[in-house]
Amino acid sequence: MKKALYIFLSLLIIACSKEEHDLTVKVSVNGLKKGVLYLKKIKNNNLITVDTVAVNGNSDVELHAASLESPEVFYLFLDKNSSEKDQVKFFADKGVTEIKTSVKNFGYEAKINGSKQQKVYEDYKLVMSRFNEQNLDLIKERFEALRKGDTAKSNTIQEKSDNNLKRRYLYTVNFALNNKDSEVAPYLALTEIYNAQVKFLDTINKSLTPKVKASKYGKELQGFIDDIKQSEK
Repeated sequence: MKKALYIFLSLLIIACSKEEHDLTVKVSVNGLKKGVLYLKKIKNNNLITVDTVAVNGNSDVELHAASLESPEVFYLFLDKNSSEKDQVKFFADKGVTEIKTSVKNFGYEAKINGSKQQKVYEDYKLVMSRFNEQNLDLIKERFEALRKGDTAKSNTIQEKSDNNLKRRYLYTVNFALNNKDSEVAPYLALTEIYNAQVKFLDTINKSLTPKVKASKYGKELQGFIDDIKQSEK
C-alpha cells in the first residue's frame, strides 16, 4: 500500500512539474550545423524572447510558448556564429506550427504550416508584395526623372505613387472586412493602416465577430481607437 502511494505521489510530482505549452514550433533549417534559434513576440511594445534553443548538429528542433491567450504573431530568429541574423514572422495559434527553411535564405524561403490565421496572413502578404513591387518601380522611375531634371514627369510619377498607397490602404480595409472572423483583421488595422482615418479603423472594429473582438489584437484595436477619439475631443 505504501509502495503504491509512493509511486502515485512520484507520478503526481512529475506531472505537476512538467510545463504545459500552448504552442509548439517545430523547426527544420536545412544547412544549419551550429547556431541559436529564438522564438520571440511583442509584449508591451517590446520584442521579448519566449524560448531559445541551441543547435549543434541536429537542425530539427522544437521551441515552445505557454499561456497563448489567442492567435498572435511570433518571430523566429536565427543567430548564427557569424553574427548574421534573420527572422521568420508568422501567425500562430494553440497547437503545432511547422517551419521549414534554410540557412542561406532563412527569412525568404520559409514554408509555414500551422494556424488558419497564417494562411489568411499569407494571402494578404501575397497581394501586398505586388503593391510593393509597383511602388519600387515607381521610385526608380521618379529617381530617373529627377536625375534628368524632368519635373513634370517626376510629379506625374509621384501622383501614381500616392494613388498606389491609397489603393493599398483600401485593399487592406476591404481585406480586413472580408476576414472579420480572423484575428488577422485587427492585426492588420494595427500594423498596416494604423495612421489611416479613424473612420476606417472603426469600420473594421465594428465588423469583427465577438470572438475576434475578445482576442489580443481585437482588444488592442478597440483601445487604440478609443485613444484616438479621446485625443480628438
